[in-house]
Amino acid sequence: MNPARILSPRIRKIALWTVAVFTALALVLTLTAVWTVRRAFPQHDGALRLPGLTAPVTVHRDEHGIPQVYAETAEDLFRAQGYLHAQDRFWEMDFRRHLTAGRLAELFGESQVETDVYLRTMGWRRVAEQEWDLLGAETKRYLQVYADGVNAWLDGHDGSRASLEYAVLGLQNSGYAIEAWHPVDSLAWLKAMAWDLRGNMRDELARAALLAAGLTRQQVEELYPGYPFDRHQPIVVAGGIVDGAFDQEADPASPDPDDRSAPAGTETAGTGGGVLPANPAEPATARPAGVAEPADPTAGTAATELATALASGLSRLPTMVGTGRGIGSNSWVIAGDLTNTGKPILANDPHLGPSMPGIWYQNGLHCACDINVSGFSFSGIPGVVIGHNAHIAWGFTNLSPDVTDLYLERVDGDRVQVDGAWQPLTTRTETIKVAGGEDVSITVRASGHGPLLSDASAELREIGLAPPVDPAGSPASVAATPQLRPDEPAPTDESAPTDGAQRDGYAIALSWTALAPGRTADAIFKLNTATNWTDFRAAAALFEVPAQNLVYADTDGNIGYQAPGQIPVRGTGDGRWMAPGWDSAYDWQGFLPFAELPNVLNPPAGYLVTANEAVIGPSYPHLLTTDWHYGYRSQRIHELISSAREAGAITVADVQAMQFDNRNGFAPTLVPAVQAAVAADASDLVRSATELWTEWDYQQPAEGEPGTEDGRRSAAAAYYNAVWRHLLLATFDELPADYRLDGNDQSYEVVRGLLSQPDSPWWDRPETEAVEGRDDLLRAAAEAAASELSRDQGDEPADWRWGRMHTLTVRNQSFGTSGVGIVEWLFNTDPVGVSGGSAIVNATGWDAADGYEVKAVPSMRMIVDLADLDASRWIQLTGNSGHAFHRNYDDQLELWRTGETLPMRWEETSIEAEAAQTLTLEP
Repeated sequence: MNPARILSPRIRKIALWTVAVFTALALVLTLTAVWTVRRAFPQHDGALRLPGLTAPVTVHRDEHGIPQVYAETAEDLFRAQGYLHAQDRFWEMDFRRHLTAGRLAELFGESQVETDVYLRTMGWRRVAEQEWDLLGAETKRYLQVYADGVNAWLDGHDGSRASLEYAVLGLQNSGYAIEAWHPVDSLAWLKAMAWDLRGNMRDELARAALLAAGLTRQQVEELYPGYPFDRHQPIVVAGGIVDGAFDQEADPASPDPDDRSAPAGTETAGTGGGVLPANPAEPATARPAGVAEPADPTAGTAATELATALASGLSRLPTMVGTGRGIGSNSWVIAGDLTNTGKPILANDPHLGPSMPGIWYQNGLHCACDINVSGFSFSGIPGVVIGHNAHIAWGFTNLSPDVTDLYLERVDGDRVQVDGAWQPLTTRTETIKVAGGEDVSITVRASGHGPLLSDASAELREIGLAPPVDPAGSPASVAATPQLRPDEPAPTDESAPTDGAQRDGYAIALSWTALAPGRTADAIFKLNTATNWTDFRAAAALFEVPAQNLVYADTDGNIGYQAPGQIPVRGTGDGRWMAPGWDSAYDWQGFLPFAELPNVLNPPAGYLVTANEAVIGPSYPHLLTTDWHYGYRSQRIHELISSAREAGAITVADVQAMQFDNRNGFAPTLVPAVQAAVAADASDLVRSATELWTEWDYQQPAEGEPGTEDGRRSAAAAYYNAVWRHLLLATFDELPADYRLDGNDQSYEVVRGLLSQPDSPWWDRPETEAVEGRDDLLRAAAEAAASELSRDQGDEPADWRWGRMHTLTVRNQSFGTSGVGIVEWLFNTDPVGVSGGSAIVNATGWDAADGYEVKAVPSMRMIVDLADLDASRWIQLTGNSGHAFHRNYDDQLELWRTGETLPMRWEETSIEAEAAQTLTLEP
């Protein structure tokens, strides 16, 4: 008898049962996973009860999940908006409020304590609480009913019923319970926006860090060229201040070279004093009264180390909308004389960091009151931030004024020195709750300039012990700072607390306009209900932080521009370098009057462009900033509008094509220089690669079929950007890794200047014995780029594609970089190749120091047709839903990637006809 024949039926039976059991388990797990994911999906049709309504509210959604809300009263409208935001985006809202309050450790544990310490030190939530009392009664009412709508949704949703993120959070923090929404939670988000759009603080810290790395002040200044007014025009090209108000028809005054508040481009830029060392080789310059002479180059070491460490710490904070020079925006408005409809067209595309879900939520809000508006909102905030109503349309770009200053403070215990006398610091105690750990208590100190950010880091406190000047009064420090009075003790470490946390020596304080309570929330509702230019400017006057460029159009045919915001007036200094806090001459003296900020109505050119370029020329008497973007995008938009008007009347389709323009504005300068450098001595591969640039029009599409125009363009763009990256890495290899040039428009201007200096020391590489010049590095960059692309994309240059290297992965802001593969898979998108690049109208910014991956994007695109609002267009980066795997989670991404847009419907008949789902919210 064969044993195998006896056992085989049993084995087969066991095998079948095993397969059946594993199949059943897999099915159960799959169904459980699907149930977990889908149980949080919101109800978008049928009927739901929303307590507090006075009448039913109707919500029509199109196939992309964009709601159009119809209510009888404003209170019902915003209550419903709160409910809908919570339905679609509550995890995002909850994460944001924990971030702005410095409470991330309550969600994610000990790893977020340092972040919370920084955020508590700045006190965003505390400032938001103070703003509540300043707001108008109507704004308070709208914020409250919005919160009531959010909380009505929360009454039936908790844990994984609220969002998939809570199921994942429960794996590490099972005790977390969702709190009710408070109106101040909405206000605090505006502080987070202001932080990421705060202006030149990053540049101020970078300048200090570069000095700490051994560069001279002259070398640092060479990395921050002045704005090229001769090549790139500002937003406002004429006008001046007359009798305390800006007059667009006034003759501009001649700039005063000795005026310490003179703007970018004047001779005083960079000579405003401060505690950081100047280059002793600089020529002597007349200084305004109170400005110290430059310090000895050996002085200021600890000051720059403090600034470097502070920059490192702040760089680890979560970014709400993104940071760096890739963060900006485009907007333009074209008068009816130039359009095919006889009425204006307004376009806007803010450039922010990519996030999943996208930062914007599209919605229309309509009621039988004075609110009838459509556009882009933030989850967590009622109303529409960018959009249009029945009368006007508006858009934003970042004005980027200098609204932050860092002060080096001389401290002793809980007192600070000012003009030779000691004053008390203000102090408060904060307790940080830590999921799975012990509470952490911190003491927050503030001088008259603002919170001591250096208290947020043990590293910073230790550096502060080493005085940036010699308190004993050695010759090296005499010119740099005022001396301590003979009867006052110098800061030492003798009074150090016994707990090991050093408190004495030097500290860095932050002055920032957003740390004073304001009325920006009022401005949102005033914009939503404005009906004309006067109403619009009244709303803009309340928009204090972040300071933005505002463009305007109305159905009567008017177009306009207004610069709003709280912009400080400085005593001594220009805000570019850290200032000595012990000298009150450097204190802010107030703020620029709104009436004196530049504004234009119906300019002679028939259009206005804002793209983070200089607001106005050097004749303007007030300092806005010295750190503008350099105007490459704005100048290209001018060219596109001029070209379109020559071809005929401008249409919405023309404007949509402009928004997706991919022309590189620096390539016409760099390409001939590289071609000339490699002509005499180049490998066959480099020769073949540079031939890609023959007749290239400098457009940078992501892809294209072989032999097609887009295929040739994409191959040329791939090689060009690889050359550009390798050139920057080689030329500026002496810069610290965290402060390499990123390849944006600042880099354009720096390299543009160096191309005319073939023997500049910047071209020489310190690690080699030879002395390199311009052409040496251009050839080396061309060879390195060709080698990289042949390795990654093959030996045939015509097959190279820009989109294979210039990729975008949209990551969940909270779990998208967790390091856990399955978790990241749940919430992030797959990488996609994208067109465009840095300082291009289609601004898909990347950082040359890191690679080609996209770091900033047009977060949405909007085109408003003031002749027919129903013919307007819009798109956002991902989708309206915040629920992973929901059909509206990323359903706009491919349209966005390829430059397409969706109808931005306005008429109720169109909205009803295209509704995919209709929900009734009942009292």
